[in-house]
Amino acid sequence: MNEKRSSIVGFALIGVILLLFSWYNTKQFEKRQQEAMVRDSLATAAAIQNGEMLPDDTVAPEDTLLVEEQPAAEEYRQQYLQEASRAETEYYTLENDKLRIRISSKGAQPYEVLIKDYYTYDSAALFLVRPDKSLFDLELNTDQWLNTSDLHFRPAEQSDSTLTLRLQFEEQAWIDAVYSLASDSYMLGYQLHFVGMDQVLDRHTSQMTLKWVLDVPRLEKGYQNERNYSGVAYKYLANNEVKTLGKRRDAAEESFSSSLRWIGFQQQFFSAILVAENGFPAGKLVNRFYPDGQEDGSLMQSGAEMSVVLDTRSADFAIPLQFYFGPNHFYTLKSYGEDFEKIIPLGGKVIGTISRYVIIPTFNWLSKFIRSYGLIILLLTIMIKLVISPLTWKSYSSSAKMRVLKPEIDKINEKYPKQEDAMKKQQATMDLYKRAGVNMWGGCLPILLQFPILWAMFRFFPASIELRQQGFLWCHDLSAYDSILDFGFKIPLYGDHMSLFALLMGVTMWGYSKMTMSQQPSTQTMPGMEFMQVWLMPIMMIFICNNLSAGLSYYYMLSNIITIGQNWAIRKWFVDEEKIYETLKKKANSKEPPKKSKFRQRLDEAYKAQQEQMKQQYKKK
Repeated sequence: MNEKRSSIVGFALIGVILLLFSWYNTKQFEKRQQEAMVRDSLATAAAIQNGEMLPDDTVAPEDTLLVEEQPAAEEYRQQYLQEASRAETEYYTLENDKLRIRISSKGAQPYEVLIKDYYTYDSAALFLVRPDKSLFDLELNTDQWLNTSDLHFRPAEQSDSTLTLRLQFEEQAWIDAVYSLASDSYMLGYQLHFVGMDQVLDRHTSQMTLKWVLDVPRLEKGYQNERNYSGVAYKYLANNEVKTLGKRRDAAEESFSSSLRWIGFQQQFFSAILVAENGFPAGKLVNRFYPDGQEDGSLMQSGAEMSVVLDTRSADFAIPLQFYFGPNHFYTLKSYGEDFEKIIPLGGKVIGTISRYVIIPTFNWLSKFIRSYGLIILLLTIMIKLVISPLTWKSYSSSAKMRVLKPEIDKINEKYPKQEDAMKKQQATMDLYKRAGVNMWGGCLPILLQFPILWAMFRFFPASIELRQQGFLWCHDLSAYDSILDFGFKIPLYGDHMSLFALLMGVTMWGYSKMTMSQQPSTQTMPGMEFMQVWLMPIMMIFICNNLSAGLSYYYMLSNIITIGQNWAIRKWFVDEEKIYETLKKKANSKEPPKKSKFRQRLDEAYKAQQEQMKQQYKKK
């Protein structure tokens, strides 16, 4: 088997599958969007017809999670709660070198979170939590059901790094929401302290409901790429398993009855995570994406309704929680010891291991000495090529041996031209390979061994925050696509722009394919293979990579160029095909019978069985 042909066929199949999958997803998304618009239009028309609303009224999406009914002040029976419902909203700030967090007195909830030292793709301040785009609520059963997001907490204690907000129920009964922000940390401490609430809470209900909803903002350049790497992540308390929900799906929902350690609303490069020290015993997670071009700049709406155990018979107990608001940087997430780093989509066990313990450490080590991430990718590519150079040598050497044996294969084909001699021809070919010491699978195995590294790089670049907003040459952000021409309209499967790195990657792939085909005799090429290898595959890869990370296209371009250089150098200085041919020819003409492998023994047995069957059929005639 020729390894070049096998690799090209494999890439072609992968490319076809990706193109068909992308086309199908686009059609399904557009279909669902159209159906949703029709439903909303019909609902609006029916409401107007029935007099339920005026034509100018604004209709909120029916599945929005932020719409809450606000109870009137007179519904509260306790005087303290009456006052809490009527109070004016005030805001309090906790700040360190990494975060600035504004906390609202209404519900004692995070109202605005600014992540410092990072900016959106259009150079604006990066707010992970925006005003009026989040909800954090506790639903309690006292002598009535109430929601803390409807009530105002008053300050009980405040310092530079801590804030305590109190919701009073009776003279000696209250709930304190205690916030703490350590210096140089993305973790916000949050504790609910119940004092004297054993006389207030309904003892027939041992749990409360915690509801957290966040409209996650658009922060990156490419909508589809950002969406593909965003969703809801969660970790089980018992087995530390981390899973994700909602990625690449318009809407997703999942209920669980096993305790969760934490849940996170994950954007491509930033996350908001809520950790429960005692776990959430049950609940529901939901996620839905907004369409591209959402007016308020939202990417998706993520929500969680979780049960929290209450000690209703204790006069003093606390529920420890924590928030993480910060970047999806591997070592930053790992430093908190909560397996946060597993939300970064680096692949499964094999691919993820290569990314976590080889690529990321090497990448970060190089970044200590080099500031240009374009040069870092170049050096990383060279290092990878050097590491796998023995496989490249083995692959090329095996391919060269197969190529120089072509005249001998032609002689065997001439000797056994008939269809009924196919088994004899296969045996003779196997004998030739065995005598010459050529492994027909030797070209394929090195290619297969390189695929995990290739796939690990495919997963690493789009998820690497290190590349975010890092420019190189004409590209302003290696984590997003580079555009040298904006069309103003969208081409199906391609996009509304032209990526130069993707185009150059396709050109180098064309050059590599052209070089490979020129080294193969025309009789060794399958019909249509040259068109597929030289033209179809590069064009398909240009379409696929046009909307992906520019860093990824740049890496593939460099990989192609280096591979072309390696093959040229090996052929010019290290491989003498005439000498190989003479050596193999001597081995092939040796009278010493080759040692039969198990596969060859089975082939001989099959041949004998075939010959015996043909004799029996001849006797019957």
